[in-house]
Amino acid sequence: MSDTGSLNLLRFSDPKIKTLHLTWFAFFLTFAVWFAHAPLLSSIQASLSLTDAQIRALLILNVAITIPARIVVGMLVDKYGPRIIYSGLLIISAFLCIGFAFANTYTSLAIFRFLLGFVGAGFVIGIRLVSEWFPAHQVGTAEGIYGGWGNFGSAAAAMLLPTIALMYGGDDGWRYAIASVGVVCGLYGLVFYKYARNTPKGSIYFKPKKTGAMEVTSWGDLWLLIAMNIPMYLALGILAWRLSPAGVNLFDESWMYIFLGVLVVLFIFQTQQTWRINAEHLREGVPEMQKYSFKQVGILNVAYFATFGSELAVVSMLPLFFLQTFEGLTPVTAGLLASGFAFMNLVSRPMGGWFSDKFGRRRSMLVLIAGLAVGYFLMGLIDSYWWIPLAVLVTMACSFFVQAGEGAVFSMIPLIKRSMTGQIAGMAGAYGNVGAVVYLTVLSFVSYSTFFFVIAASALVGLVAILFLDNPKGHITEVLPDGTVHTIDVGHK
Repeated sequence: MSDTGSLNLLRFSDPKIKTLHLTWFAFFLTFAVWFAHAPLLSSIQASLSLTDAQIRALLILNVAITIPARIVVGMLVDKYGPRIIYSGLLIISAFLCIGFAFANTYTSLAIFRFLLGFVGAGFVIGIRLVSEWFPAHQVGTAEGIYGGWGNFGSAAAAMLLPTIALMYGGDDGWRYAIASVGVVCGLYGLVFYKYARNTPKGSIYFKPKKTGAMEVTSWGDLWLLIAMNIPMYLALGILAWRLSPAGVNLFDESWMYIFLGVLVVLFIFQTQQTWRINAEHLREGVPEMQKYSFKQVGILNVAYFATFGSELAVVSMLPLFFLQTFEGLTPVTAGLLASGFAFMNLVSRPMGGWFSDKFGRRRSMLVLIAGLAVGYFLMGLIDSYWWIPLAVLVTMACSFFVQAGEGAVFSMIPLIKRSMTGQIAGMAGAYGNVGAVVYLTVLSFVSYSTFFFVIAASALVGLVAILFLDNPKGHITEVLPDGTVHTIDVGHK
């Protein structure tokens, strides 16, 4: 077996390397589109005379639909393949981005921002695509590069878009800057469709037998799947509450109860779908070679809740934390100091995947989540008496463990059940957003230090869960509709 660190990223003649570059850049653009508004919020607020509450509502709307979107896109990518779904997402997102850029009323601005939350599901598509092209002993490193470099799209937007808006000039500079990202996204959707392929030549793209809900292979797993769906609906309920008069007052209380009622109906419908999809084949009995453990998925969901969930929450509050903790900082300086947290993605997430390939999936995850817990505990101790460079160093060290932990989680997801990698990635990704909603809700009630301590404590829960994780070993089995059996090596680590 070749060394896990032998990926030559400059070898564009290698189809799998070309596919990796095509895919991470698609993810990069989705994040650039998703967060294009963030560095230009002051210009948007001034241009449309928005209140602070309306701006806060836009930030909540930006992540509201991403939780169900990741589930839906996971199903679509497993059924139709990454090439068509990623291309379609990029092109549709381009039109939504341009629509947001030229919105003239708060209502249209809010609708486009809500719909643009769907672009946050692009991450799931590439996870499945990269897993098709790389063997088990390299998939962690490849997924880490895909996730880390793609995630940098939000940081790139923050760094470049204010300058691009100034280059356009005038009161509408922000509009042309955001629209430019949309145009690039749409054009790249066409490029991706032309050059990307779902699998290497001669390989089979395995699809789930049924669509509409995730398939499980035991009755216990069915009950666990239904239970794991509940936190996603609770998070959406929290978002509805935060948009009500109790939060940013986007709509009145009666609308909040309508949304909560809709969520209850959707949960009942999804539970019925889950039961319908699974009950028949569970009654018949699932052959031993086709079984997989949904417990693995549940544990990885919890790990991603703590890793990506905390990253999303912390990135959104860190500039303000620095500004309010240390006297004499300007908003620009505070933003630069805080940017180190997101900037680490370029190296830390790939490193997490590489650690996982090299030293074992479960062992790497234990070390990285433990490091995350220690990192957030130390961040909780930061106050105005700290030396600012030391505070930044602690922040960047913590972010390394957070993002490396994300890389470790997604190094393992493609090794559970190949035909459902999109759905498994979608559920774990959704749990990351659930984590962000929960952590930011906690922040609205407590001090900054308590907020960091809560994340550290929740990471310890994830650490206990990971103790029950099984290392992938040997092979996983996929059976085609004609009964042909295929085995896929998932490594020995």
